[in-house]
Amino acid sequence: MNKFLCCTLVLLDISVKWTIQDLSPPKYLHYDPGTSRELTCDQCPPGSYVKRHCTATSKTQCAPCPDQYYAEDWNSNDECQYCNTVCKELQYVKQECTSTQNRVCECIEGRYLDLEFCLKHTECSPGFGVAQPGTPESDTVCKRCPEGFFSNETSSKAACQKHTNCSALGLKVALKGNAVRDNVCQENTDTSAQKCGIDVTLCEEALFRFAVPNQLTPNWLNILADSLPGTKVNTENIERIKQRHSSQEQTFQLLKLWKQQNKEQDTVKKIIQDIDLCENSVLKHIGHPNLTFEHLNTLMASLPGKKVGKEDIERTMKLCQPTEQILKLLNLWRIKNGDQDTIKGLMYGLKHLKTYHFPKTTIQSLKKVIKFLHRFTMYRLYQKLFLEMIGNQVKSVKVRCV
Repeated sequence: MNKFLCCTLVLLDISVKWTIQDLSPPKYLHYDPGTSRELTCDQCPPGSYVKRHCTATSKTQCAPCPDQYYAEDWNSNDECQYCNTVCKELQYVKQECTSTQNRVCECIEGRYLDLEFCLKHTECSPGFGVAQPGTPESDTVCKRCPEGFFSNETSSKAACQKHTNCSALGLKVALKGNAVRDNVCQENTDTSAQKCGIDVTLCEEALFRFAVPNQLTPNWLNILADSLPGTKVNTENIERIKQRHSSQEQTFQLLKLWKQQNKEQDTVKKIIQDIDLCENSVLKHIGHPNLTFEHLNTLMASLPGKKVGKEDIERTMKLCQPTEQILKLLNLWRIKNGDQDTIKGLMYGLKHLKTYHFPKTTIQSLKKVIKFLHRFTMYRLYQKLFLEMIGNQVKSVKVRCV
């Protein structure tokens, strides 16, 4: 016989024996009074019991559990267990009794089991939000709203909400919010002070996001904050950033704050000049689209997540120049969606705009902006900011592009 075929048959035989052994029922020891011998018998599978123990000449005989009785596991019992669970007040039958499972009861919606009672989920007071919603087995976990967030209701479901960013909506703060109330915004009656107000440009966002490492070390934010020149971001603000933002967003927020604190430093001024050049290039790519309200509304509707409303679009058209309107609306979209990546959102939107009657020239211009921000421009800015200014502490950290 061919050696290869022989080896194959041997391996096949071993595999079959292993499978049979693996599927064989568990055993139990039984004393046979007829022969005074101790025998190894097969257990009965779930949903059945031992009707007759094995003998020297016969195997174990199993019988199915009768109605209202069950056996969860392989067993050697002479009878099945009775379905004894009875649902109490404020409970319902989640799983009826079967041959393999006892009846399962669960507290009704809005309550959880504590000992033998279904208690009402705790409602978080104003100033506190739901950190962990209650379940039928556990109570609600409440947590005080951090700075910049609020909760003005008593609820067992509502989390803390972020304060409305009045300036991003072209408004001013009439009453500053706290843990129990939102910011109160009002129209800015000083027309000379009304500006388009883009808080973070696309180039700034691309640059700051470029610096986020692929794998963040636990102390990455503190290392970066200590390495940056000029006025340091204090520990309190660093901890606030950690609490309010995801790990991938924390570097972005830290650099925004650092840049604001160091606008007058000579080296930072040079970086700002480079960013301004980048923004001028972005404006050239976008050109002068003079889009209508319907066009801008269609563009915003194509983006994922929370939508920029019609009132925001109307206010943007009133306060911003035509070349700034798209940039402002993209900025509002990022803020409304928890500081999401604008370029990724725009890439998603452009794929869906093909189904609408949207100006092709504008689509092409936006695609050019995306390509521009992906090219070496951001890497050159990154070199100036991170390799020349920060030094060896950050050189070893691998970075990702937007």
